[in-house]
Amino acid sequence: MDSDRQYAIASLLFDYMKSPSLRHLRDPYSVQKLAREIISTVDRASSIWKKWEGQREEVAKAAASCWIPIEDLQAFLNGLPGPSLTKTDVEQRLRAIWKEPYTTYPNDAFKDGCQALYHSEKAQGTEMSAIIGALQEHIEREDERLRREQEESYRRCKEEERVKLEQRFLSGADCGWTRIDRSEAFYSRRNGRTFRIVQGKDKRWTLSRIKEIDDKGNLLGLYQGRGDANKALKTIAYTNESLG
Repeated sequence: MDSDRQYAIASLLFDYMKSPSLRHLRDPYSVQKLAREIISTVDRASSIWKKWEGQREEVAKAAASCWIPIEDLQAFLNGLPGPSLTKTDVEQRLRAIWKEPYTTYPNDAFKDGCQALYHSEKAQGTEMSAIIGALQEHIEREDERLRREQEESYRRCKEEERVKLEQRFLSGADCGWTRIDRSEAFYSRRNGRTFRIVQGKDKRWTLSRIKEIDDKGNLLGLYQGRGDANKALKTIAYTNESLG
């Protein structure tokens, strides 16, 4: 196997050096192209998947997430150069592709839409390569739609949580930090006592004990981060009696 790889790489290098143009030999783009060809050649020579070369491998990777019926994909791949592929060949190659880095299994949420689009295009006589491209575009659109819906759902849940926390504070119950009417300051109530924390221009946090939201309050401390203030508040909330 090592001698096969060596021969294949040497052939590429000899072909490259046949160029009569020194400028071409030194051209960065040409060098990068040669490097990619060498890597591709080495990968093919050392691969355990002997039936998957050239276009077959490219098609399999493009189709891996598209929910194409295995029998149809097998028939198309067998029309490309290479040894005959069985259904198991195709199934297991796809399974191996899904396990590769930066590759994921087909999303179940897209299955019905992909299959409907596939059968529609197939009925119209669209060739497989074009169908795969259409399915990839469909998945990209659906993935973006799903991402937007998830983001919107997350924002909605966060806003509902914020409103509930604000209402809890306004009702007089103990609660964690919350903004009131989207104020710059955060308010909290612990052990029946009310506290305010606000970040100044120096990025430090000022912690105060107050009776009402608009009170100037009593300064309890300045902190580099809210985490430091929260740590101090665990003690202050139960020991500080400065406001009675």
